Amino acid sequence: MASARRKFGREFKVEAVRLIRAGRPLAQVARELDVRPEQLRLWRKRLEADGVFEATPRVESAEAEVRRLKRELEVVRQERDFLKKAAAFFAKGSA
Repeated sequence: MASARRKFGREFKVEAVRLIRAGRPLAQVARELDVRPEQLRLWRKRLEADGVFEATPRVESAEAEVRRLKRELEVVRQERDFLKKAAAFFAKGSA
């Protein structure tokens, strides 16, 4: 005779996903809660889709982040230089 399927409430699922998002390894949480890791992944995906949690951000490598920040800094410097020139132009025109 087959065993009955277990049913988990929404609160249980939310708390399980909260443990994963807090940095605990998924496999460890699965063992502790006696559920399959695939099930935890599915719960996380569904709860993020429902808006209970924000989607897990992708972690940038340090090098990629440095490149992105350098590009952003260059844009900000160009904007600053343009505003300096514009301020000088308008200050000269009103004198």
